[in-house]
Amino acid sequence: MSWLLEPFEFAFQQRALIGGSLAAIALAVVGTWVVIRGMSFLGDALVHGVVPGIALAILFDFNVMVGAAVAAVVMILGINLVHRQTTFSEDTGIGLLFVGMLALGVILISRTASYTGSLTSILFGDVLGVTSTDVAVTAVLLVVAVVTSALLYRPFLVLAFNEQKAQLLGMRPGIAHWVLLGLQTAVIVGSFQTVGTLLVFGMLIGPPATAALIVRRLPLMMVTAAVIGVLSVVVGLVLSFHLDTAGSATMALVPIGLFFLVLKGRTVAAKV
Repeated sequence: MSWLLEPFEFAFQQRALIGGSLAAIALAVVGTWVVIRGMSFLGDALVHGVVPGIALAILFDFNVMVGAAVAAVVMILGINLVHRQTTFSEDTGIGLLFVGMLALGVILISRTASYTGSLTSILFGDVLGVTSTDVAVTAVLLVVAVVTSALLYRPFLVLAFNEQKAQLLGMRPGIAHWVLLGLQTAVIVGSFQTVGTLLVFGMLIGPPATAALIVRRLPLMMVTAAVIGVLSVVVGLVLSFHLDTAGSATMALVPIGLFFLVLKGRTVAAKV
């Protein structure tokens, strides 16, 4: 038991646990919609798309969350522009902006004096550097994610499976889609400090995908994903403390490993 509790004797580890858990729950709630809607590629692109905004915030010394949010909005508008003004599918615009925004972000970061340190922090996070302010912001985003998902549960659900039906039922799928994009952007921006822009995708997709292998009902899927997310934070922090590995990366790897364990278990059970 001491092996499990020892890492959390320190205040910075306790903040990492609280901040990471709040981020994991918010990402699990929104990530469930992302998984059932088939928006994983867009989610991955958004994760990379916020990098230029964070880089500009570092260069010009303003709030990194504001920079990340503006960059995400620019990316979404760019994807929409490519889709509307060409015959290409939405995936083409996503792919173009995916690479372009990440490359621009790295170029901007390279202009800073602490290039290597800034790049590492942005891309891979610093869960042990989570502050009380970060925890408070993440808590607010969690409340927003849960309340929005509850209020728009039916429009989101119908939109995920049949956009035409949502239109016929007068649910305004276009508005629901943009709200979901905004929600996805918000939790990504709010979580990058904890797990980094590259690794946040593992926490956004890993727990919901694993939960989808275990349960079928959507509310239960969200709860299961949240439990898996929090468990990933706890296990990741404990392992990183004792094995001296990067905390954010270890946290992000746990749900991916769990997904393949569950998948293997389902395969074995199906053969029996």
